[in-house]
Amino acid sequence: MDAYLLIITLISIVIVILGVSVFKWHAFISLTVASMFLAILSGLSWDKIVSAYETGVGGVLGHLVGILALGTILGKMLSESGAGLQIANYFVRVFGEKKLPWAMFLSGFIIGIPVFFEVGILILLPLVISIQKASKKNILLIALPGIAGLSIVHGLVPPHPGAIAAIGIYGANLGKVLLYSLIIALPAGIIGGPLFAKWVNKRVVPKGEPSLIQIEQKDASVLPSVGISFLSILLPVILMVIGTSAPYLDFLSAEFKSALSFIGSPLISLLIACFSAYYFLGFRQGMDKDKLKKFTEECILPVGSIVLIIGAGGAFKQVLIDSGVGTTIGHMSESLSLSPLVLAFLIAGLIRIATGSATVALTTAAGIVSPIIESMSGVNLELLVIATGAGSLMFSHVNDAGFWMVKEYLGLTVEETFKTWTVLETVLSFVAFGGALLLSLFV
Repeated sequence: MDAYLLIITLISIVIVILGVSVFKWHAFISLTVASMFLAILSGLSWDKIVSAYETGVGGVLGHLVGILALGTILGKMLSESGAGLQIANYFVRVFGEKKLPWAMFLSGFIIGIPVFFEVGILILLPLVISIQKASKKNILLIALPGIAGLSIVHGLVPPHPGAIAAIGIYGANLGKVLLYSLIIALPAGIIGGPLFAKWVNKRVVPKGEPSLIQIEQKDASVLPSVGISFLSILLPVILMVIGTSAPYLDFLSAEFKSALSFIGSPLISLLIACFSAYYFLGFRQGMDKDKLKKFTEECILPVGSIVLIIGAGGAFKQVLIDSGVGTTIGHMSESLSLSPLVLAFLIAGLIRIATGSATVALTTAAGIVSPIIESMSGVNLELLVIATGAGSLMFSHVNDAGFWMVKEYLGLTVEETFKTWTVLETVLSFVAFGGALLLSLFV
């Protein structure tokens, strides 16, 4: 039964790839057909197939749909007002063209600490596209380092939900995990980001252009100031940092902490940032209400396609979970006699490949490994969290919302996304795991 489940899972993934690349189906159709194939052949009852699909769509879009819409509006305001170009020109001027990948990696790493990966992509990409227009470089050279910074932080560093859940399950020390994860995440991100981007941009030249975010060249005299431009892009990040740190500010009242946490939630911080952009990048730049309404409608329409794709990816992930693929992989891994760090890394990696979710892989693997290590002595629980997190980043492919976001927003083909994003995630995963093993020799 275990082997059968794994075989039909592989076939369902092949269906998605062939559907998109050979039959030219929309990714939403490919993912839905693959979900139905897997659900029926894995023996899910008819009523559970529909509920798994609906739960999967709701689970991912309930969190993302408002964020996607607001992030796209903010991106549109940054592009239409020229604020994105202003920041791009500033980066080109300060860092010089040769150091741009490093500037983007640091931007992604810092922005990624308080925000979810998907939110970070929406904040970074208008900037990436602006810099690409200003520097005329291959977009991969600029985009991949920023995305690597976001991804490595999402997988390893608290307060991201997967890391926090694993800390709770293992009973690890949050402060130590934070310290160790930053020590490991920086070199892993540098290898998977600027260094990998420098290597791959000579070998992969995207056939298409980013179409979801359009950047127009403007005269420098009509651009908003550098300060206002930076404020517009960093405002949601600043609000999220405040919201994340609010619970630890003991001098504040409980009600004030709750209010700050509310304002710092991704949805509300992006909503505030959009109104700020409407004023500073819209009205102050001479735009009227009709123009702002037109821009908003223009940028929300293309979001429909990506919402469908991400929703169907969530459904595919849920069918994989409900059909027992994740549990099967966990049980198969338990029988191997391996060190706890290696075991946690492998289980998380296999569940990530099967279900597509880094958070699901991290929390599920922690739940499987936790009882195994109870009878063991000398296990470093903090490095165990990081090894599990490293495994949860491995080999992102068609069942991961991040795969489709990177593909759609950068205007890549499925093949190009595999060659760039999938390889980048796997490099991050193995280098971070190597870092955890190395650090285990000293702590």
